[in-house]
Amino acid sequence: MPETNNKEQSFDLSGMHCASCALVIENKLKQTPGVQSAVVNFATEQAQVDYDCQKCSEEQIVEAVKQAGYKAEPAMDHSKMTHGEHDHAAMLREGELKKERNFFILSLVLSLPIIILSMVLKNMTPASLIIQAVLAAVVQFYIGFRFYRSTWYGLKNFTANMDTLVAVGTSAAFFYSLYSLITMKGGEVFFETSALLITFVLLGKWLEARAKGQAGQAIKSLMKLSAKTARVERDGQETEVPLEQVKIGDIIIVKPGEKIATDGEIISGYSAIDEAMITGESLPVDKGVGDLVIGATINKTGTFKFKATKIGNDTLLAQIIKVVEQAQAAKAPIQKFADTVSAYFVPTVIVIAIITFLTWLFIVGAPFVSALMAGVAVLVIACPCALGLATPTAILVGSGRAAKNGILFRNGEAMEIAAKIKVMAFDKTGTLTLGEPAVTEITNYELRITNWLQLVASLENKSEHPLAQAIVRYFKSGEWIPGQARNDSKELVEPEKFQAEVGGGVSGIVAGQKIIAGNDRFLKAQGFEFDVENIKQKVAWEQQGRTVIFVASSDQIVGMIAIADQIKATAKTAVEELNKLKIETIMITGDNEMAARNIAGQVGIKNINFQVLPAEKLKIIKDLKNKHKKIAMVGDGINDAPALAEADLGIALGKGTDVAIEAGQVILVKGDLLDAVKAIKLGRMTISKIKQNLFWALVYNCIGIPIAALGLLKAEYAGLAMAFSSVSVVLNSLLLKRKKF
Repeated sequence: MPETNNKEQSFDLSGMHCASCALVIENKLKQTPGVQSAVVNFATEQAQVDYDCQKCSEEQIVEAVKQAGYKAEPAMDHSKMTHGEHDHAAMLREGELKKERNFFILSLVLSLPIIILSMVLKNMTPASLIIQAVLAAVVQFYIGFRFYRSTWYGLKNFTANMDTLVAVGTSAAFFYSLYSLITMKGGEVFFETSALLITFVLLGKWLEARAKGQAGQAIKSLMKLSAKTARVERDGQETEVPLEQVKIGDIIIVKPGEKIATDGEIISGYSAIDEAMITGESLPVDKGVGDLVIGATINKTGTFKFKATKIGNDTLLAQIIKVVEQAQAAKAPIQKFADTVSAYFVPTVIVIAIITFLTWLFIVGAPFVSALMAGVAVLVIACPCALGLATPTAILVGSGRAAKNGILFRNGEAMEIAAKIKVMAFDKTGTLTLGEPAVTEITNYELRITNWLQLVASLENKSEHPLAQAIVRYFKSGEWIPGQARNDSKELVEPEKFQAEVGGGVSGIVAGQKIIAGNDRFLKAQGFEFDVENIKQKVAWEQQGRTVIFVASSDQIVGMIAIADQIKATAKTAVEELNKLKIETIMITGDNEMAARNIAGQVGIKNINFQVLPAEKLKIIKDLKNKHKKIAMVGDGINDAPALAEADLGIALGKGTDVAIEAGQVILVKGDLLDAVKAIKLGRMTISKIKQNLFWALVYNCIGIPIAALGLLKAEYAGLAMAFSSVSVVLNSLLLKRKKF
């Protein structure tokens, strides 16, 4: 594989006020030598930059953002962050939030005397006007300096944004009022208009920042899950150490009520573990020796020891945080529409405002002041903030909620595709089924040896074949099939002799008796004959997709065992739910027809593709795509990787801590097929919310601009309406947290 110098890096941004700001930064970064791609997300205030390390550096990227008029710094990888570190970006955002609040309060305090003097007392004496002018000047040039600064950088980069609209609108009102005051020609003054406009814009920015903070809580809540310390056994002594000092191979002791420090494998003891915070599973999961445990989950009952197998950035929690960050930072294709509109929107609005002013002044013949205020109102009400927030805030909330339910969307595009899925294809083994053979039925012939199951399990225990281990597991479980072979003893007996034949079966001496177990060909080769009853039972079981094992002792057949892969508990319900969503379900498997039809019949899938080679799987998916059907492929994330990649939406089933992050666009941490249904529902809900946001943002501007142009809306009220339009979009996205799916 050729070496690459490319590096992907996230940068935290500050100073953005609208979607146009994000586009300015994005364009500036793309023009920077060495930058391959750049995506700026207004809602998360982050830039994802892919650049060539030999041609560009982090410092140059930060400088490019600075030249655009904003601030940037490399983002901290939350998945690598330890408890001893602070999230610097979060602290900066908290500081920005307080700064927005303080500026709003100061602006309000300075604006109130202006309102009282001009609108309540209607005091227009020279002294009163001078006081109003001084207070308005502080609001305009100190508190509102940000708008001039941003406008200046925008002009340098041949762009315009929301700040341009605010700066032009408030300046028009302020300087006209100042001109009237200085010349004393008796013209109207609008110091309260410029001051209130800035105050309302700042109120909107403060409320918007607070709402965006609520939308992006997913990462913060995930980071809080991990344990701070671990009780490690070293040199025979229990030592409590900080989490970052835990090493792979450490033996960690966990007592009831404690958080599990990291991912690992239980080596002694057993317990019930609450995994809800990672997988969304409400009921505790029983765990014993050999079972895997997940860091940040809670031990409910027993005490156990486990060996740390993954630490730091390799743990499941760290992987989840990384995927959620990627999803929230990326743009959905639907965002391109909003970006395109925003890019042309501000210049268009400025032109409309000028036309409005000139129309009122020269065509309608209105006073200069009325024409000016109509133009200012158009400028202010047309801020594209709501348009820029429509998509990313919904993605923020949707992906965060999905993560809490054990569903990981790798990006916004995956959510958008999930909403359009019309066909869902399933692999069989390990996806619809448990992927582990199990005993389903036993025929025990009367008047023959009663403990044959114990004897054959003892013999099969010497074999590593999956079918042999299925028999051993069944015997050890003690969960006997009603009315079938039963033996109170669960102890295995050491065989005196053992022999295995590949593709046939096993034979040996156990407890002094000769035991033979295998398929009919194997037993026929040993000289055994089958009666009509044997054959009828064999055919019936094989028609149901089961593998048949005959068991013989000495010179007679003593029993028959049926073994089959079992469907997952939620597979049938998942297929039923998909049918309700009008999504066609199909099975694509390399297994034989009988086994495929049996499993498909149990779960309710009618469209079956069996004995399919990997290349044929790809062809089936391509054919469906060629029919313009959006198709999702559900697989285990490893063996089905080519098919997952070819499908419009690859849904990988995560297994314990070995989540195949790179295998699909959606990862189901629990491996529960019902979560595939939830992913589709959540995708539809999120995209529906985005469309609602875009609709109302556009309708707001389409209605607001004509109203302002007709002179029916005061400029200060236009500022207030603009502020609340942005907040309403974010609040609408937050409603996703309450929707059931």
